Amino acid sequence: MHGRRDPRFAVLIDIDAQVAAALREDVGGGDVTAALVPPDERVEARVVTREDAVLCGTAWFDAVFRALDPGIRVSWSAEDGGRIMRGAELCRVEGRARPILTGERTALNFLQTLSGTATAARRYVDAVEGTGCRILDTRKTLPGLRLAQKYAVRCGGAQNHRLGLHDMVLIKENHIAAAGSIRAAITAARTLSPGVPVEVEVENLGELEETLTMPPDVIMLDEFSLADLRAAVARNRTLGRPAKLEASGSVSLETIRAIAETGVDYISVGAITKHLRALDLSMRMTTSS
Repeated sequence: MHGRRDPRFAVLIDIDAQVAAALREDVGGGDVTAALVPPDERVEARVVTREDAVLCGTAWFDAVFRALDPGIRVSWSAEDGGRIMRGAELCRVEGRARPILTGERTALNFLQTLSGTATAARRYVDAVEGTGCRILDTRKTLPGLRLAQKYAVRCGGAQNHRLGLHDMVLIKENHIAAAGSIRAAITAARTLSPGVPVEVEVENLGELEETLTMPPDVIMLDEFSLADLRAAVARNRTLGRPAKLEASGSVSLETIRAIAETGVDYISVGAITKHLRALDLSMRMTTSS
C-alpha cells in the first residue's frame, strides 16, 4: 500500500504531457474566439471556489498557462491538500488575455477534477476517523489520469492501493479458477514475482480459511456482511503473523463507519475516483491595461 499524502508523488507524473494532450484536444488548430481579443490586451483573473473542498491540481493548472505563455503569472492563496472554504479566492492569474482565455477551461478542468477527487477521499477518511482503519482507492480511475487521481487521493488523506498491474499481485476469482486453487495461485505468485506484495480476494469465510493456510500479505474480504467481517478479523488474529484485512464492495459514506468498526485494516472505495463530482469553481477576468 502506498503512503499518505506526499506532494513529492506529483514529481512521478508527467504533468506536462497530460497538459499537452488536453490542450491538443481543446485548442486543435487554434482558438478562434480568443483571436477576437487584441494581442496585447492584458487581464487579471481570480479563481474562487463555490463550495467547501480539499484543493488539488495546482501543478496542472500552472502547467497549462506555462505551456501557452511562460509570461503568465499565477499566484496561489492555497496549496494542494489544504481545506478551502466556499467563497475563498484560490489564485490570481495575470498576463496576456489571449493565452489566459485559451487555457481557462483546460486549467479549470484539471483543478476541478482533482479537487473533486481529493474532496471525496477526505469525506471517507473523516467518516472513519478514530477507528484506525485506512481508506484505499482502486484502479477505477479516469483513463490517462491514473497517477493524477492517485495523487489527489493522497491529498485527501487516503492511501493508494496498487498503482497498476505491475506493483502488486491481486488474485481474484478468475485467477484462482485458472490456477486451480487459492494455494496454487499464491504459490505461483511467490515463485514468479518474488518480493512483490500478494493480495487474495475471498468471497466467504470458507475461502478465508483456505487462504489463511498460507496467508498472503493482504486478504480482500469482498461483500462480507458485518458479522462475517467481525468473524474474519477474529479468526485472522489467531495467527502468529496475521495478514492485513481489506474490506471491499457496497461501501458508501453511510456504511463505511460500521465496516471500519469491525476491525479491518483497510477499506477500498472505488467511488472516490469513479463516481467523481467535479468541484464548482469560478474564474472571472478584468482588464489590466
